[in-house]
Amino acid sequence: MTEFIIATNNKKKLIEIERILAPLGINPVTAAEKGIDLGDVEENGSTFAQNAYIKAKAAFDKCGMPVIADDSGLCVDALNGRPGIYSARYGGHDSPYSVKIGMLLEELKDVPAEQRTAHFSCAVCCILKSGEVIAVEGRCNGEIAASPSGDGGFGYDPVFTVDGRSFASLSSEEKDRLSHRGNALRMLYNELRTRKEEF
Repeated sequence: MTEFIIATNNKKKLIEIERILAPLGINPVTAAEKGIDLGDVEENGSTFAQNAYIKAKAAFDKCGMPVIADDSGLCVDALNGRPGIYSARYGGHDSPYSVKIGMLLEELKDVPAEQRTAHFSCAVCCILKSGEVIAVEGRCNGEIAASPSGDGGFGYDPVFTVDGRSFASLSSEEKDRLSHRGNALRMLYNELRTRKEEF
């Protein structure tokens, strides 16, 4: 197994990455697990892809190991694409997602069901030990429910629905098959499969 640094402190995100990439012989670990402090990286890009690269490059420069970073968020059509790249900072960076979800539902309270369309987007940037950059982006279309449901997932999953079911109510396998991150990681898997000798 080859260790890849995953530039995240989100354990659930790490598990998703591990489920999809493990068949390639990749062992995803956080920098903290390797005793490396990535510090605070300023995500000042204007797109998910730019922010994913910023995080990946900062981690690669510190670790010198293969790195995977992602930037993802929820884009709501009725809100002109908000919260978008500011999804984690919506309602305050340190506010729990229950608060962020409450704010989102309040903003959408007068929006009819047929206009509550949204999508999740996930940009993944991988930097191999050679310095080669692989960038992919996945998307999942859905709607914002009127209220949260389900007790799985994380982030905005309780209110993001596909075919009437929230991401938080899906099994891990179902979510991997449908989700923006699952789509992006499968693209990354296909790219890495042809480069196994490079890691």
